Amino acid sequence: MHQHNLQKWRHNHRFNDTSPRSEKNTRQVILLTVIMMTIEIIAGFIYGSMALLADGWHMGTHAAALGITAFAYSYARRNAEDPRYSFGTGKVGVLGGYSSAIILAVVALLMAAESLKRLFSPTPIRFNEAIAVAVIGLAVNLISAFLLQRRDGRSHHHDAGHHHPEDYNLKAAYLHVLADALTSVLAIMALFTGKVFGWIWMDPLMGIVGSAVISRWAYGLLKDTSKILLDRNVGRDTVSAVRAAIESDAESKISDIHIWQVGSHQHAVMISIVTRDPKPPAYYKNLIAEIMDSQHVTIEVNHCKEQ
Repeated sequence: MHQHNLQKWRHNHRFNDTSPRSEKNTRQVILLTVIMMTIEIIAGFIYGSMALLADGWHMGTHAAALGITAFAYSYARRNAEDPRYSFGTGKVGVLGGYSSAIILAVVALLMAAESLKRLFSPTPIRFNEAIAVAVIGLAVNLISAFLLQRRDGRSHHHDAGHHHPEDYNLKAAYLHVLADALTSVLAIMALFTGKVFGWIWMDPLMGIVGSAVISRWAYGLLKDTSKILLDRNVGRDTVSAVRAAIESDAESKISDIHIWQVGSHQHAVMISIVTRDPKPPAYYKNLIAEIMDSQHVTIEVNHCKEQ
């Protein structure tokens, strides 16, 4: 059999959801974040605002996390056909999301620590200037969130009533920008109440509140991505449904089954079947086709001659 005749039988290992728009928009957001980070850190030192300073350093760590996002997109695209990756580079984006979630958690801890320090040792704040910078920061964050929400010209959540697969790399970048927006809002609230009512303690308190919310976001992202990285994201209901579909034929029993994610939504399946009435693997693949998005299915059929 000629080599070219095998092409149609080979599995596609491009298990990633990278889109050119997502990668391009991420790079634009990195540029915006670095510029605003520099402005807020300088302004925070000059005007004495912990909320503004925390937001600036917060944006700095997010710029690093967004760099991970951009690198993950580029690496997954460049190595999509590398045979050294048994199931393609679909998990590179998930790993990028996991790494970014760790950075998000570290940021939250640093924000809480510095805010507690300022709560007991307050410093003078130049409110008018700090508020102006915080408002500009919020505007930049909202623009960045809009850019990251768009995917191939549409919202990455819905299109014509259909749900799009979760891109955890993009989700991580989106959460970082939302965290920036949150800290900007909290900074504005703290600075405004400090200016009007003299509540200087609101500035570090808002830093603590922000760190708590960001920690929750980080935990959720870590939980989602770690399940995929450890191949435990497929629920028992899905496995039971696949088993029931195969064993609907009384002559067939599953002796071994493995289902795991090889990308943000694509699954690989390996099933070993014992049956007295063997059928072609394609028959069993069709039985599970409607249960899940399985793009890499391997079926082993063992003929049992025992009565």
